[in-house]
Amino acid sequence: MEAVPHNPAEAPQHAAGGTELIVRSPERMGDLGRRLAQLLRAGDLVMLTGELGAGKTTLTRGLGAGLDVRGAVTSPTFVIARVHPPLGDGPPLVHVDAYRLGGGLDEMEDLDLDVSLPDSVVVVEWGEGKVEELTDDRLHILIHRAVGDTTDEVRHVTLTGIGERWSTVDLGALSV
Repeated sequence: MEAVPHNPAEAPQHAAGGTELIVRSPERMGDLGRRLAQLLRAGDLVMLTGELGAGKTTLTRGLGAGLDVRGAVTSPTFVIARVHPPLGDGPPLVHVDAYRLGGGLDEMEDLDLDVSLPDSVVVVEWGEGKVEELTDDRLHILIHRAVGDTTDEVRHVTLTGIGERWSTVDLGALSV
């Protein structure tokens, strides 16, 4: 991710309700995840939204590294959810891919996320419209990339903290 203090046009922008960052490569997306992990704690719900190939799993892989959890963080598309236990004192990472789940919270209830949430960091790819009812406090991350026949690696990432938990967190600090 570019922390670009040299170029103010690429510094974090505070959109209405969110912080926008520019990420220029998959490696930088992983770096963003590692830095974001330092802000997360047990009970946090992170919703990831973006096109196929936007970098949701790459960001989550960085979160896993930053949280120091066991196991390779890969897309749980076919198993729906994976739990990565901590290697140290931190919380486990529950990584969910809700892409194949059509229903809202009813279908998600089978995963017992409400039970896992208080003790874990829960990351849900494709969770918009499906998991908001789990908690009033959540971090919504929207990753936008150019689509079509392109080799453009640039991603525009908007981080929006919702609820009291995120009201005092400086998400703009992630650009450093």
